[in-house]
Amino acid sequence: MSWVLLLLGILSEVIGTTSMKLSEGFTKLLPSITIFVFYGLSLTLVTLSLKHIDVSMAYAIWSGVGTAIIATIGILYFKESVSIMKILSIAAIIAGVIGLHISEGIHEKKASVSQIQ
Repeated sequence: MSWVLLLLGILSEVIGTTSMKLSEGFTKLLPSITIFVFYGLSLTLVTLSLKHIDVSMAYAIWSGVGTAIIATIGILYFKESVSIMKILSIAAIIAGVIGLHISEGIHEKKASVSQIQ
């Protein structure tokens, strides 16, 4: 359930960040309100996910995946510039998040093996 909460926290943060762009500097009411609603929801969900996920892992995934999704939305929806460096950087973020997740699994296996011995 903690991973679901983290995923929902990431999606809420992405909606909040996208709303920043859509608010046009707080000149549009609905997107301006959604910034605060979805950032508050995001922080709440991520905080709840920390009951069972290490803070280092949760924060890295939350910020990394959120950044990669926002960069992709910027390119596809807001027609921001795209370059090979931007694409490689997004790929590096995703690779880093995957690496963290894999390393956590390896760490848990080592810990459980040492407890048996």
